[in-house]
Amino acid sequence: MNRTLGLFAIGLVFGGGIGFTLAAGNGITFDGHDHSSGHGGGAHEMAHATALEVPALDAPGIAVELTRDPVEGYNLHVQTTNFTFTPQAAGLGDVAGEGHAHVYINGEKLGRLYGEWLHIAHLPQGNVIVEVTLNSNTHRPLTVAGRPIATDTALFVE
Repeated sequence: MNRTLGLFAIGLVFGGGIGFTLAAGNGITFDGHDHSSGHGGGAHEMAHATALEVPALDAPGIAVELTRDPVEGYNLHVQTTNFTFTPQAAGLGDVAGEGHAHVYINGEKLGRLYGEWLHIAHLPQGNVIVEVTLNSNTHRPLTVAGRPIATDTALFVE
């Protein structure tokens, strides 16, 4: 019986590793989307690329503060005005003044943010830029007069 369990565990490890490798090699991420560069692109990729212009009057605003966590990593505090985080509406229709944020580390998307705080366990060494963009429920970046509603902060990580 112990041998059977051991072989089962080995199969799980290798099978899981192969599955993760195949997923990553085909552009599948764990944020719930297929980011492969396959033919056609699809409506989801177009939504990420097509900005949603909002009127300047009462437009959402964003500010960030990044502080070292006393235990490990960093804490990102995102403060917004005229904007409500609506995780329950992600992927649904756009509503003025609501959505979520996307967080980028040195230009690479870390993930979505559905609230004011995010713990970042690890940042790469050297010069680091943390950027946060506001996005609609359908993931479109929000813009005012063609400029993204976004902000960033820079730091040096030793």
